[in-house]
Amino acid sequence: MKLVLASASPRRAELLKQMGVVFDVKAVDIDESTMAGEAVDDYVMRLALSKANAAKLYYQQDDVLVLGSDTTVVINGEILGKPRSKVDALRMLRLLSGNTHRVLTSVVVLGEQQLAAISESWVTFAELSEEDLEWYWSTDESKGKAGAYAIQGLAAMFVSRLEGSFSGVMGLPIYETSQLLKDQGFFKK
Repeated sequence: MKLVLASASPRRAELLKQMGVVFDVKAVDIDESTMAGEAVDDYVMRLALSKANAAKLYYQQDDVLVLGSDTTVVINGEILGKPRSKVDALRMLRLLSGNTHRVLTSVVVLGEQQLAAISESWVTFAELSEEDLEWYWSTDESKGKAGAYAIQGLAAMFVSRLEGSFSGVMGLPIYETSQLLKDQGFFKK
């Protein structure tokens, strides 16, 4: 059975490799806009499913599983996507400073069936100074990351508490992903 990762994320690829999984990558481009009144859980699941469905169009074989995933950072009801600019990134990091936020990562595996799971984690940041914010921005690490930070990188120095899945916050919850792959017959039970 062949597995296809519907993502260009090097973090998701790294986590799949950590699981010992051999896979192909099919990066897809989807509209990540929120819909009016859409719940955060529904939003993150819709994006993962959209990514998986878009990649599945390229693989019509029965023995192919397509994995889609999406990570969303939420604080005070606001979804923090990927920052569009330095100003946007620093705004997000100021919101996270000294506060606890929610990170949701959805995983969808399309095969003979459509299976899905959501990992929910809570991350608490220490108070960040303006100097901290400027330094972090200068590292380029916040670019292209939901919530403008990468927990597996330098931003780990900001995290005073984590409840949930480190790999989920990083972009692909290993436990949930392995269970979905087992349920699809990718791993022997």
